Amino acid sequence: MTLRHKTRKRLSLLILVIGLPLYIIVVVGAMGLIYDRFGQPPLLVELLIYVVLGVVAFLPLKPIFLGTSREDPDARDDAE
Repeated sequence: MTLRHKTRKRLSLLILVIGLPLYIIVVVGAMGLIYDRFGQPPLLVELLIYVVLGVVAFLPLKPIFLGTSREDPDARDDAE
């Protein structure tokens, strides 16, 4: 099932406005629990954890974000 360009744009905006802040809250909360249990890891390890979690979270969403900045290919060009 392919999504129309307009639907992908709206869905990507929804993900960025609502999904991203929720994901940040969940990850920071989970990392806080890990810090309480094991202590804070070294800075580079902590950075690596955040980078991996960021990539893993949005890798499945890549098809939704692809091409959303381009013109709508489904729109009719009335100028012709």
